[in-house]
Amino acid sequence: MNYVGIDIHKRYSICATQDEQGRRLRGARIEGNSASAFAQYLAGLNGPCKIALEACWNWGTLYDRLAPLPQVEEVVVAHPLKTRLIGESQIKTDKIDAQALATLLRGNFISRVHVPQKAVRQRKDQLRQRLYFARLRTKIRNRTHALLDRQEKLELPQCSDLFGAKGRGHLRRLELPEPDHTLLHEDLALLELLNAQIKDQEKRIARENVGDEKTELLLSVPGLGPILAAVIASEIDEPARFRDAEHLCAYAGLVPSTHGSGGKIYHGKLLWSANKWLRWAFIEAAWVAVGCSGYFGAFYKHQRSRGKKANTAITIVARRMCRIVWHLLQEKRPYLAAPPKKNGKTISPAAPV
Repeated sequence: MNYVGIDIHKRYSICATQDEQGRRLRGARIEGNSASAFAQYLAGLNGPCKIALEACWNWGTLYDRLAPLPQVEEVVVAHPLKTRLIGESQIKTDKIDAQALATLLRGNFISRVHVPQKAVRQRKDQLRQRLYFARLRTKIRNRTHALLDRQEKLELPQCSDLFGAKGRGHLRRLELPEPDHTLLHEDLALLELLNAQIKDQEKRIARENVGDEKTELLLSVPGLGPILAAVIASEIDEPARFRDAEHLCAYAGLVPSTHGSGGKIYHGKLLWSANKWLRWAFIEAAWVAVGCSGYFGAFYKHQRSRGKKANTAITIVARRMCRIVWHLLQEKRPYLAAPPKKNGKTISPAAPV
C-alpha cells in the first residue's frame, strides 16, 4: 500500500508518497490539479494508494477527481484544525505538509472529515448562496438606514417595513441632496436585484425539496420553514454519524467551551470551531419558535426567569431544538407538540427535562 499526502493549492498541488514501512518514495508538483496529471503520477507507483488531503480550497472538486481513479483505494479528507503535526510545526513548507499528511495517514492518525455525496454538496452550495444573498441584502438595508439617518428633518412613511412595497415607493420619491440622492437610488436598485434573485432561489429550493424525507420531517418542528429546514437537513446530512444529540449540538456550536483544572470548571463562549451555517439556522429558528410555539415560548421564558440574557436564553432554546431534531431524524418521525413526561407524569414545558 502506498500512502500519498497532497497539499492543495489553487493552481497546483504538492504530492508526497510513503510505503508501508514509512520510506519516502517519490514526490511531484501537479500543475493544474487535473485528473489526468494525478493519474499519471499514481501510475508510477507500485500497488494501490490511499490519499490524504486537507479540507480547504475546493477540496470537494479534487476529491471527485481522485476517488474514481483505478489506483486509488481511498481518499481521506483531514480536518485542518485538528492536524496538529502541520498546524504546530515551526518549519512549514508545502513538501513538509504533504509528507506530514502521508505519515498521519500511514499511522491512521488522521482526524477525518465527513464527506457528503456530491449531490448533497451541490445542494449545500445552493442553500448557502441564498443565505449569502440574504446577508448581503441586510448589509445594504443597514447602509440605507445610515444614509437616511444623516438627513435633517426627513419624514419617513408610517409602515411596518420600510423596504416593503409602500416603503420602497416612498424612498424612490425622496429628493435628497447629492451625493446621497444618487447613493440611495443605487442601493434601492441593488436591493431590487437581490430581492428578485432571492425569490428565484427560494422557488428553486422549494422545487428541489419536494419529496425530501428529512426536510419534510423537519418542517413539522415549530420555527422551521422551507429554507431553514433544508439548511439543517443538508448540513447534518446523516444523523447516524453523530453518537448522540449532544455531539450534534457540539458540531453546531451550540454548547459553551469548557475548561477544567484542579477541580474547578469554567464555561466560556460558544465553541468557535463549529458549523456556522447550522448554528445560524438553529438560532434563527429558535427566535421564530418562541413566538409561535407554546412549548418553546414557555421554555424561553423559563430561562429568562433564571436570569439569563436574551441571547443566552435563545441559544439554550436552539440547543433544545437541536436535540429534538437529532431524535426526529434518527427515529424518522415528525415532531409532535406533546408535553414532556418524566417518570410517566406530564410536566410543565418550562421545567427542566
